[in-house]
Parts: sequence; C-alpha cells; structure tokens
Amino acid sequence: MCALIAMLLWIRRQRKHRRNPLTCHMLRAPGESISQRIEQLNEDIDTYLMMASTLPLACYSMYLTNHYLANERVSPILYIVIGVIGIVYVGLQLSKLLKQRHNERLGLDCERAVGQELNQLMLDGCRVYHDFMAEEFNIDHIVIGTNGVFAIETKGRAKSTKGKGPNDVKVIYDGQMLQFPTWREQKPIEQAKRQATWLSNWLTSACGEKIPVTPALALAGWFIERKQKGLLIYNGKNPSFIAKMPTESSFSPEMVQRIAHQIEQRCRNVEPQAFKKGKNHD
Repeated sequence: MCALIAMLLWIRRQRKHRRNPLTCHMLRAPGESISQRIEQLNEDIDTYLMMASTLPLACYSMYLTNHYLANERVSPILYIVIGVIGIVYVGLQLSKLLKQRHNERLGLDCERAVGQELNQLMLDGCRVYHDFMAEEFNIDHIVIGTNGVFAIETKGRAKSTKGKGPNDVKVIYDGQMLQFPTWREQKPIEQAKRQATWLSNWLTSACGEKIPVTPALALAGWFIERKQKGLLIYNGKNPSFIAKMPTESSFSPEMVQRIAHQIEQRCRNVEPQAFKKGKNHD
C-alpha cells in the first residue's frame, strides 16, 4: 500500500514538470455535447450500481447494530422491507439511465457518421463546424460555402429488426410530417427550421449583413421519399450536393471567412485534457 502511494506521489510530481504543447482550445467534434452527457450518465450509473451492491449490507448492518448494540428488539422484516424498497428504487433509476444512455449512444453514432460525411465538403472549399453551442440548444452541424450557410440537424432513429422490405427502411416526407414505418414525427422539422432562423438572426447581427441560413435534416441511414417540396432532408450520406445547391444567397470568399470566424468563436472551446490541472485530472 505504501509503495502504491509512493508511486502515485512520484507520478504527480513528474506531471508538475510537464505541460501540454497545445496553447489553444480545439474545435468541437461531432456529438461533443452527447459525449459529455454520456460521461455524466456513466457516472450516475456507477453510483446507482454501487448503491445497489451496498444497500443490502447497509440494512443488515443497521439491523445488527440496533439488535445487539442498541438492544432494540426491532423485527428484521422492517429492514427487509427497507432494503426491498431501496433496491426497487435503484432498479427503476438504473433502468431509466440505461435507456437514456442507449438513446444517447445512438444519437452519438449518427452525429459522428453525418459529421464525417460533411467533413468531405471541405475538399470543395466549404467550412464545416459541429456541435455549435447556441443559447439553450446546440446545432449539430453548420456548413458554410459560397452558395450559402446550412444548419443541419441530425436525428438517430432505430430501425426494426423484423421487416426487411424497402418500406421498412423508408421515411416519407409530405411537406409537413415525417412518416416512419410505424410512427409519425413533426418536431424534427420544426426544430431544424427554428435553429436555422436563430442562426440567421445571430449571424446577421454579428456580421452586420443579412445572412440567410438554409435548414436541413439528416436522418442517418434511412431512405427518404419526398412527396412535397419543403425542408431539405437527406440520409446523411454523399452530401456533396450541399456545396452545389443554389440558395437565396451567394457569398464571396471574404464573406465566407467572416461568417466562419463568428462560428468558430463558439466552436473552438474544447480544452486540451493532458496535464490539465484539477481534482479530476491528477
């Protein structure tokens, strides 16, 4: 034990004489916010697992203490009931957290996949940013090109394992609603439009000129059937059309740089982790 403590002290001492070579913050990666939420969920799950493993022992210890030391003749049934109630509560919380973590992991996979595809647009001269932090929400991806600015919202929706036909992997967009094989959604459409409007207003104020923003929705891995015009919806793959898509605006390279500068101020905020000072980084 002493040897272990000495080794930890030696490692900490060595860290004091080293520093990270990076001197600036890094850009946010696709799904940066989701990754942080998953880390927090992992900590919460570990806490409840520890509670589940120690609760029976704690109840038993309370019973022995009261029965033999305090000399109180309390029925063991009381402590059994307390233990069962505690286990049920912890189990319900764990079930909720595990389901939430599963959904977050699906969202992270989809945001990463869509983000990696969008990064290819940089070969066409576009600027691509991820996980842009707005006021009380984030915009998954932003693409800036001479043909306009695009705010792209990504949604991860699981497919059924039962169906194998084309209709089981298809989403129908009728201009107002998304029709999945067994359910319908409208909120993603409204969300994408609302975020694009916010970004347009923010960029217009920051740049001093009107900056329209085109909303888009990426449904990763789904086949999209469009029955009406409206929101730009695609399956997250082959986004090269975005760099060539005509919009209501056309920007010079200088304006692209101005817009990108404003976006980058909020996206370049990831601190390097190596040699970081703090109680969780020793």
